[in-house]
Amino acid sequence: MPESTTRRPRPVRRVRRDVAASPFIVIWEATRACPLACHHCRAEARTARDPAELTTDEAVRLMRQITDFGRPAPLFVITGGDPFERPDLYDLIRQARELGLTPAVSPSATPALTSASLTRLRDAGATVISLSLDGASAERHDDFRGFDGVFGRTLRAWQSAHYAGLRVQINTTVTRTSMMDLPDIARLVRDRGALLWSVFFLIPTGRGRSLASLTAQECEDVLNFLYDIGSTIPVKTTEAHHFRRVALQRHVLETRGVDHVEALGLGALYRALRRRAERSGLIRPSRTRRPPIDVNSGRGLVFVSHTGEVSPSGFLPLPAGNVRDLPLTEIYRTSPVFTSLRDPGLLSGRCGDCEFRAACGGSRSRAFAVSGDPLAEEPWCAYVPGSFPYQDDLAAGLSAT
Repeated sequence: MPESTTRRPRPVRRVRRDVAASPFIVIWEATRACPLACHHCRAEARTARDPAELTTDEAVRLMRQITDFGRPAPLFVITGGDPFERPDLYDLIRQARELGLTPAVSPSATPALTSASLTRLRDAGATVISLSLDGASAERHDDFRGFDGVFGRTLRAWQSAHYAGLRVQINTTVTRTSMMDLPDIARLVRDRGALLWSVFFLIPTGRGRSLASLTAQECEDVLNFLYDIGSTIPVKTTEAHHFRRVALQRHVLETRGVDHVEALGLGALYRALRRRAERSGLIRPSRTRRPPIDVNSGRGLVFVSHTGEVSPSGFLPLPAGNVRDLPLTEIYRTSPVFTSLRDPGLLSGRCGDCEFRAACGGSRSRAFAVSGDPLAEEPWCAYVPGSFPYQDDLAAGLSAT
């Protein structure tokens, strides 16, 4: 018999759909009401609900529009503010399930997040929730969230969600003050168990404008650290699309047996994060990694605000239409805001010149927040187009993704 071979997984995963016709994920901001005062809040949440929010009937109409994209249905995430501020939340989840959607919920760690409310989410039909953990200690996390006790409540909800049979995604925002907490947060994710660790690279919008930004080189160091620990825990990035470029580079370098630290010019931050990860047993090269998925603002992702305004992302507030006036399918497929973001040939600056532009594309949200142009170059990327030394290997890898 012929000798069996093991096919090495692709370094970047493409969604199995035409993203010009159907998004991979629809995120609905059910409300902006939230009692917390998080430093990075995109929505600049307030305590009271907006009377202009989508009503229950309008929210159900939105969900029907999502099903109009066809099968498989897009992932459907209910976020906020805090979704628990909507008294119809459980009914909406039931309606989503009846329509054939699989809703995930992204609650805030408020007093409403209890074991009983998590059980009600499960009974209504939710299968996944996401919780935010922005520091490895109560002091760090609670300061970021603006209230004491949030860290402990998050850990209790994490455990309660597991007991309730809900899968948990952990979201972490990277800032200058939290960078060195990342290995300890990763250890918590490994030890407590999570469906996914989503590491969010700050967009200077909303309250996040007041937080100190990472440098482009610090981003390179953090992204390579995240690639390393992907051997132990499933990790993805949010608004750091150049993680796909890093995955492709590291794939080529590993195949050639080349030291990635020297080849990529990684710095002291990377070395420090890597040392701490190694001490915690977070790096195990034998495990298969979760390849980053090729989704970007307007290209596989669509955001619907609490008032029905549609934009490419919650962090890219370019209005493309309102679901009260036009079907979501029409807005996503035909709006110039969306169609332009799906054309990598329109990117400018270094992104426009980059050989990774189709696989990466950079954060369109950060480009817009910094320059006012959603097609400008990614300001938190240190890569110089054409500088990767193994272009032939890279071309083969890009064609295989």
